[in-house]
Amino acid sequence: MKLKNFKVDKWLLIILLLFSTISILTIGSAQKLIYENDLMTRQIIWYIIGFILIIIVMKIKNNFFIKNIWILYIIGIILLTLLLIFGTPVNNAKCWFTIPGIGTFQPSEFVKIILIITLASMINKFNTEYQKPSSLQEFTFILKILIVVLIPSILTFLQPDTGVVLIYLLITFIMLFISGIRYRWFVLAITILVLAIGSVVTIYFIDKDLFIKIFGTSFFLRIDRLLDWSNSSGYQLENGLSAIGSGGLLGYGLNNTPIYFPEPQTDFIFAVYASNFGFIGSLLLLLLIGFFDIKLILLALKTKNNINKYIISGIIGMLIYQQVQNIGMTIGLLPITGITLPFISYGGSSLLSYMLMLGFIFNISNEVIKEERNK
Repeated sequence: MKLKNFKVDKWLLIILLLFSTISILTIGSAQKLIYENDLMTRQIIWYIIGFILIIIVMKIKNNFFIKNIWILYIIGIILLTLLLIFGTPVNNAKCWFTIPGIGTFQPSEFVKIILIITLASMINKFNTEYQKPSSLQEFTFILKILIVVLIPSILTFLQPDTGVVLIYLLITFIMLFISGIRYRWFVLAITILVLAIGSVVTIYFIDKDLFIKIFGTSFFLRIDRLLDWSNSSGYQLENGLSAIGSGGLLGYGLNNTPIYFPEPQTDFIFAVYASNFGFIGSLLLLLLIGFFDIKLILLALKTKNNINKYIISGIIGMLIYQQVQNIGMTIGLLPITGITLPFISYGGSSLLSYMLMLGFIFNISNEVIKEERNK
């Protein structure tokens, strides 16, 4: 593969290399808590595959995926459907296929990307066809968007994986918000959402038996878990907070996490990092994440291609939500939803999906750099 004419954003590449280093070292520390000796090696392999994936995307170009997005969307829906039948149960959830000799594969991680490109394509087509759309035309368009989003949302909810469903909905909200449609639709949507959530929470607190009859035991347990954070209760959260708090200014050092808590390599990877590197190390990681997000926002502002703007907005919204949610739940400020920290947490499917996204980002960055040099 020759990429002679490709101009890579050096800062994005440097940040990615720093993320990979932090991830590998922290997972190496986390694996000592759960007595698994191959997680660090696997993460290294996933990162190598991820960099190869970026090169492939750079070679293929974004237009290939945009032109074939509906085929990819259908494939994603088929995989989510098959998952409910053939998925490997883990903690009462069917979110993964087991591939012998390789590991597990989580389709919803890639459906997030497919959904971003699908919505970007739909929004771009709508804005191209209708320069000044009527309210009816916007309403019809929103209905189409909702159908496209609800299908994977329902299938993912049934796994069950509420955290990923929230990501689907957030991606949709953000991309529609910057699409240029009238703000009245967002006011209406927020009002309906608040009333719906308020009704569900009210039933939960007033009559738990009635809640279970209406929504089922599975949904009750998910709500119960979400509300655990308000009391700062739960074994995982309490031990994670203890590990973070005891780390002090500089932490215990690499491979020295003083207390066990579940899922240190995925959901609570930030607690491992904070206990190892302390307040200073945590601050540096937060600054690095913030710098990365700002670079993506600036890229979205620079690109002249509308569909690229929509794609980046979806990616930014997803990443910022996951960053805030993961770190927030680890320190007890937000509900525990099982959301991983992008580029840092262990996981083949999630990491490869992020690397795939970066492939799209590098392609867009390449276009912007060439445009600026040709001025």
